[in-house]
Amino acid sequence: MAASFDQFDLKILAALQRDATASQRALAEEVGLSQNACWRRLKALESSGVIKARTAILDREKLGLTFAAFMFVRTRSHSAEWLDKFRKKVRSIPEVVDFYRVSGNFDYLLKVVTRDMAHFDLVYQRLIDGIELESVTSYFAMEAIEEARPMRLS
Repeated sequence: MAASFDQFDLKILAALQRDATASQRALAEEVGLSQNACWRRLKALESSGVIKARTAILDREKLGLTFAAFMFVRTRSHSAEWLDKFRKKVRSIPEVVDFYRVSGNFDYLLKVVTRDMAHFDLVYQRLIDGIELESVTSYFAMEAIEEARPMRLS
């Protein structure tokens, strides 16, 4: 169940999505609170788990990670044991940056970021090694129009 947030909480969350490195003073000024009030709200949002982490959004092109693919996985097995094994397998592959269980014609969706097709193929080989999958269908991104967009909080 989603918690309710007032306008100050929402302003804090929106500001942090734009710049998680903002100083306590700058954040407080931006949202219209005293530093102490802003700090208390920030700590409450962190302790409740609403703020999972403060991270940096990296430019993957500048890092040479220009290849993005979306892998759709279908499986015959849906047991808890199989799912645990599959989750561990996927989590062991750092090139998988997003991982979802989905509805429709496929069971799972993975976003994979690599240097190139050869690197992607190595990821694919690691994914299928030792785990039973019915099919893996990959779609390759031609252009990243927008990535890591902030969530709308209103």
